[in-house]
Amino acid sequence: MEVLYARCAGLDVHKRQVVACVRVATGGTMRYAVRTFATTAAGLLELHDWVTSEGCTHAVLESTGVYWKPVWHVLEDAVTLVLANATAVRNLPGRKSDVSDAQWLADLLAHGLVRGSFVPPAPIQALRELTRTRKQLVREVTAHSQRIEKVLESADLKLAAVLHPLLGVSGRAMVDALAAGQTDPERLADLAHPRLRTPRAELVAALQGHLRAHHRVLLRQHLRVIATLEATIRAIEEEIGAALAPFRTAVAHLVTMPGVSETAAHIIIAEIGTDMTRFPTVGHLLSWAGLCPRLDESAGKRRSTRIRKGAPWLKPVLIQGAWAAVRVQDSYLRAQFLRLKTRRGPMKAIVAVAASMLTASYYMLRDDRDYRDLGGDYFQRLDHGRLVSRLTRRLQHLGYEVSLRPAA
Repeated sequence: MEVLYARCAGLDVHKRQVVACVRVATGGTMRYAVRTFATTAAGLLELHDWVTSEGCTHAVLESTGVYWKPVWHVLEDAVTLVLANATAVRNLPGRKSDVSDAQWLADLLAHGLVRGSFVPPAPIQALRELTRTRKQLVREVTAHSQRIEKVLESADLKLAAVLHPLLGVSGRAMVDALAAGQTDPERLADLAHPRLRTPRAELVAALQGHLRAHHRVLLRQHLRVIATLEATIRAIEEEIGAALAPFRTAVAHLVTMPGVSETAAHIIIAEIGTDMTRFPTVGHLLSWAGLCPRLDESAGKRRSTRIRKGAPWLKPVLIQGAWAAVRVQDSYLRAQFLRLKTRRGPMKAIVAVAASMLTASYYMLRDDRDYRDLGGDYFQRLDHGRLVSRLTRRLQHLGYEVSLRPAA
């Protein structure tokens, strides 16, 4: 097998140590050198000096949690790095050790058998960490809101049944009053916002419960945590705004597409970046995001076509955006959803719409342009000729002679 890289290194990264194997091919001989380094700053600098002193041009490491990131940052200016998917470079059974893993990685890299994962540049990585942290904090706010609902249900207060969302303007005021000790349903109902649509009688009935002392303690603590989380989210959003300064144009392009809000545009930029040359084609981007059917075929039979698990931070945002986009009347995305829904069902149809949104994002970022909707009648225009031919054949099959001419 042809050797592509004569001097390369395989790095088996762990939490406390990195086992590095340098593979040097000179003539017909092969030499391996193995050393272990600590993952401290000093240890990684030693790894940097050793790899460069051996003349390595390429190095490969597995994407193990977040442990690969410090190694990547230290070595990215010295050698060409390849980040490998751990499931794609698994060692042979029965030969599992740190040294053999590092040597196996070096052998695979030397022969060009490692497919590198997408690693965005440093500004995009920083933005990605901020947006992911914001999403985690929003999830925690949702979790504490659900716990508040459970506390209210335990006290026989059916507030969540008449207020959606529970912690809106009216619900937040009522829960605050309940936590402070107010139990009169009439006074609690007076805290409702004037524009609240829930009838007052239903609201008073939902507020007649049995709130005990420990319930009030739990409500106060959950509200305190939510307030802290919301303040943290606001601070992180300010940092996201600063990190997005070089990408304002890209965000402005993305928000012209139906279903893409400012927050969704921030996440798309953070996950895929703005340099679309990292993906050879739009199909590679769809495959990386897990929005295309899997290929599972054996003995001429196609088995499961379920989309694979992948891009857990990007895919849910695109799916949510797709549900919003299909509500826009006379749009291409809505027409695509309705077209596929009748044949494939709503879930597969919405995944196809999400894939179309990511496809549009690819070309918008690549060509630096706004979204251009194809129109709600796109498929009718596309299928016009085929529809005419099919109906003509149908009439001929029923025994009629058909002569077609354009309408005046």
